This record gives sequence, structure tokens and C-alpha cells, in this order.
Amino acid sequence: MNDTATVFSPIRWRDGGLKLLDQTRLPREETWLDCDRPEDVAAAIYRLSVRGAPAIGVTAAYGLVVGLNTLGEGQTLEERFDEVAELLGATRPTAVNLRWALEHGRKVFKRTEGLPDDKRIAALLAWAHETHAADIAANQKMGAHGATLFAAGDKVLTHCNTGALATAGYGTALGVIHASHDEGKVSQVWVDETRPLLQGARLTAWELERLEIPYKVVTDSSCGALMARGLVDRVVVGADRIAANGDAANKIGTYTVAVLANRHNVPFYVAAPLSTIDLETPTGNEIPIEERSADEVREVFGTVVAPENAPAANFAFDVTPNELIAAIITDAGVLEPPYTESIARAFLEQGEPAAPS
Repeated sequence: MNDTATVFSPIRWRDGGLKLLDQTRLPREETWLDCDRPEDVAAAIYRLSVRGAPAIGVTAAYGLVVGLNTLGEGQTLEERFDEVAELLGATRPTAVNLRWALEHGRKVFKRTEGLPDDKRIAALLAWAHETHAADIAANQKMGAHGATLFAAGDKVLTHCNTGALATAGYGTALGVIHASHDEGKVSQVWVDETRPLLQGARLTAWELERLEIPYKVVTDSSCGALMARGLVDRVVVGADRIAANGDAANKIGTYTVAVLANRHNVPFYVAAPLSTIDLETPTGNEIPIEERSADEVREVFGTVVAPENAPAANFAFDVTPNELIAAIITDAGVLEPPYTESIARAFLEQGEPAAPS
């Protein structure tokens, strides 16, 4: 079931090259980008043509291969690898999966020392394919684990986009909703529009249409009113980085949803693979928060909605403290407070680090 050929994925390796679904054009049109150079891959990540921590990590894995396939004159593979890893690593500082993929890729690359160049590149590509398939499998496990927390008829609220589009395929939080709906447990999904790029209204709604799951798009500021009226039974969101103590960074506005959920006694869940948990980041205070162009606030897809030079701040993420999170749903199972203990135990049982050293 985790075959990359049978599960919808926004990332494709076809005819020896990388193709990415341009999510900035959804839902109006489905356009695939041909990424022939690592600069193409970096640009796609930065401008959010590909987005979501797991999808960024898998894209970066393939991006390393693209880079080695475009070796500069007189360059060694080692020099090119370092150059491409630096280029890709600078695109999105908050998403830990990006760093995770680049450092794992470096380990794979180093193990091939002494082999011919074509064999080294082939080994890196095989690893990228494995990473792609492993993410899909992890998401499906996450969905199954998360569905155990849901009850028949639940009305669920989610923020930003966490489906197949944000991953290698299937999804994290939206994967949990998908699995729960398949078991007859979800009757309605409230989709926060998610400013400033409307990733909920554009992308999550597009995915729920394809999955034939009932939904309604709402403004970000509606969640409190919905909860006050008893119209939300659970909240499930994704994460771009989770600290060792369970603090979780996600799309801006998530913290607000968590506070309101706490106020109204609505369980607030975070769904993310273990690779999104960073044991090297002790708490959310150490998570770097990306700031994007103020134009994304002053404009909506080219339409100016504020005075031309209005001062604006555009934080891409916020951090939800662990005490507001009822459970963290992972591919290794459902983690519960105290998170310092449950996270450490999950990694010990899996026998793998949260981030390569």
C-alpha cells in the first residue's frame, strides 16, 4: 500500500528527473515543474511550490541527486554535494525534515566513497526512493494510530495543509482524518483558510474534495465561535518541528487554535512522523521562526488588500506549548504527556535518532 506509484504524491521521479506539483497554482490548475537544476529545487521549496515538512525533506533528498547530475566543470562530487546541500539547506530554516534529509543524504554519500561517480549517484537516488516510500508508509501508520482517538460522528477542525500535498503521500494530520473517515468516525471537517497563503482554503479543501470527505472552509478567526457553539469535537494539526519536550512549531495561527481548544475543552492533537521531532532542540524557544515577505500580507495573489507600503510582519510559524497538546500522533504510536519521557522512549524503541549527528 505504500508504493509510491499507487498513492497520490506531489513528488515524482520520472524519466531520470524530478517533477514537483506546483502548489501555488492549486486549485485553479494542476501544473508540474521540471526541476533540472538544484536551483530549481531550491526555488520551488522557497516559494512554497512544494511545502510541508515531510514533502520538503523528500524533495531535498531528490534535490541532492539533481545536483550531482549537474556537476560543474572541474568539480568533484564532494564539492558539488557540499554546494547543493548548502543551497537547499538555506531555503526553509524551521522545517527540521529538511536538515534531517540533507544530513542523512550526506551519510549515504560518504558510504559510497571509492565507487565510480555513476554508482555513487545511483546509490543516492536509491536512498531518495526509499525515503519517499518510507514517508508514505509512516503516514499510513500515523493515520491508523490517530484513528483510535476519534469517535463516530466527530466534527474535526484542522489548520493549514497536512495531506498528501504536504508529504510524500497520504498525509499527516489530514492522513489521520482520512483514516478516521474511512472508519466512519468523521462527519465534518472545518478547514481554516490559513492566512496568508490560504493553504487551507486552496489545498486542504482541494484534497478533501478528491477524498470525498465532507468539509466547510472557514476564516481563521472562526475557530473560537465554532468551539463555543459545540461544533468542534477535536482538532488535529501537523508540525514542521517538534522539540524534545513536545513543543510544536506549525503554520502561524496554530497556537491561537490550541489556546481556544484548551479554553473549550476540545482535544488538540499534533500529527507528525518521528523525523519531525528534533531531540537537539530542547524546547520551542530554540526553534527558529521563519519570517516571509510582507507582500504576502499586503497582497492576496497579486491583489493589494492594504495600503501600498503598509508596515507588515509575516511570521510563517508559531509554537504551541506542550501543555496545550493532548497527544502527539506519530508513526511509532500515540505519544502522551509527559512528552520528554514519551518522546525519548519512542526513539529508544525505534533505535534511531531524531536528527543525524
